[in-house]
Amino acid sequence: QVQLVESGGGLVQPGGSLRLSCAVSEIMLNIETMGWYRQAPGKERELVAAITLGTTTTYGDSVKGRFTITRGDTKNTVWLQMNSLKSEDTAVYYCNAKSWGIDIWGQGTQVTVSS
Repeated sequence: QVQLVESGGGLVQPGGSLRLSCAVSEIMLNIETMGWYRQAPGKERELVAAITLGTTTTYGDSVKGRFTITRGDTKNTVWLQMNSLKSEDTAVYYCNAKSWGIDIWGQGTQVTVSS
């Protein structure tokens, strides 16, 4: 079964940076978008950033100007560079891929921003 393999989460101080990576374990055709969502305890899952095959990007309002998403089209790999991290960014981050209306999710990686 197709899996999304994530890495890069961890503990970082406010103002610091992290880089998340997500790779598809099997070749997938017709992937329209890949992206990152996050969910904090007791809160709804929200969009962090997404990127299309044509490299058009979308960012959640709270991360604009701080986060950057990039994609390797052929390898179906996506990265999320997170700068100027705030405590409010603390959440489990999930990689996502969309193909023909089907969502595939990674297992999630914990990002904790704290002193």
